[in-house]
Order: sequence, then C-alpha cells, then structure tokens
Amino acid sequence: MRVRVLPFGVSKDWLGAAETTVELPEGASVADLLELVTARVAGRGDVLRGIAVSVNAEYAPAGHLLREGDEVGLLPPVSGGGTTRPAKTLDEFMDRPTAIALTRERIDAEKLVAAAKRGEDGAVVVFDGIVRNNTRGRQTLHLDYEAYEEMALKQMKALAVEARERFGVRAVTLVHRLGRLQVGETSVLIVVASAHRGAAFEACRWVIDTLKKTVPIWKKETFVDGEVWADGEPFPEGLALEPEGSHER
Repeated sequence: MRVRVLPFGVSKDWLGAAETTVELPEGASVADLLELVTARVAGRGDVLRGIAVSVNAEYAPAGHLLREGDEVGLLPPVSGGGTTRPAKTLDEFMDRPTAIALTRERIDAEKLVAAAKRGEDGAVVVFDGIVRNNTRGRQTLHLDYEAYEEMALKQMKALAVEARERFGVRAVTLVHRLGRLQVGETSVLIVVASAHRGAAFEACRWVIDTLKKTVPIWKKETFVDGEVWADGEPFPEGLALEPEGSHER
C-alpha cells in the first residue's frame, strides 16, 4: 500500500522533500513507517527523537495501523474538530464565542480586541505575541511560520472550546500568523472575554501554553548570520514517539 508522508518544520530538512509517497506492506503501523524513515536518514536517527505523528490530521500512536492513501504527518516539537470553518472577517469574529483563524495578513490586534467585548464582560485579557529583534543575542531579520493547516485549525478550535468549558469564560479568539513576519509584527493573538478577570487570566495563559505544545505550527528564525528552525517545546506525554534507532549518534 502507499501512504503520503508530509514532513513539517525541521523534518523537511532531514528528508529533503516537502512530501513523499512511501510503499508499505499491508498491516503496517506508524511504528513501521518510522522505522523505514529512520533507515533513510542512516546515521542521523536522533533527528526523529521526540516527534509526534498524525494520520489524516489527527495525532496517532505508534501502534496505529495505516491504510492505503493515508496522509501521515511527521511533526517535530511545535514552536511555541469537526467541520467548523475558521472566521475570515471581523464581522464573523464578532458573532462567534470561539473564533479561530490562520492568516497570512497582518493581525490587527486593536480591532479584534474591540470586537471581542460585550456588555456582560467584566474583563478582556489579551496575549499579543510579537516578533522581537533578537534571540539569545543573535539579531533577528525576520521569522517564517508554517503549519499543517488542516490539523492546526482543528487543534485551535478544540483549545478554544475547552478553554470556555474549563474556565467558564464567555468567548475566546485565537489567531495565528503564517508566512514571513517582520520585527514588531504580531505572530499570535489570544483574546479571552469573561465576566470575571481571574477566569480570563487563567484561560488565556492555558491557551497559549497548550498551543505552544500541541498545535502543529513551526517557526524558522533568520538572523544576520544564518537561519534555524526554532527548538520546540516537548509534546505532552503520550504524543511523542520514539522510533527504533532514534538513539543513533
């Protein structure tokens, strides 16, 4: 059988392709696929340590059995459901208790914060993540963000819904930029509206911390002296896989 393998982030550099088709025997699992991929990067098995794998835009364990035509994502740690369509305009954001979007346009934080407010709210808490001009002493020229978009939107929607249920807030807006960003531009905006400030603060912190660990978005940093894919935070327990041979040096 044939499956499509989609590497993201630094894994594209490992495999030298944005997409490839792999032949596997019937009954092969995610673990079998990872073993094959590890063999292709002989001598660099460590590059697959800590990755997660998706099958058809859903996280999958090592024992998941693959089928003809499956789309398998190789997901290095990220930088920082259903059929719901992401909001695309300000008017749509104003009418939704959970508004999520990926965009290649500049994020207008002021307008989105204003749109989130309602008369019943006692607090609106905002996280505005912006591109800074340096990382660990290296001068930053620009950042490039990429995502497994179908899966990222599902994960973002799930985060917004869970935040409302877990913390009892009224509304969550979550927008992330893709493509090239310049210093000072907003990369991610989270707006939480609630009757009470405590719940809004807690929900906003939880959303950004969880997004940085689970939503498949990756960041490449370009400095005056080179470029690098940003190290991601480890996946939560149960998502990261350890392919055979990944301890090779």
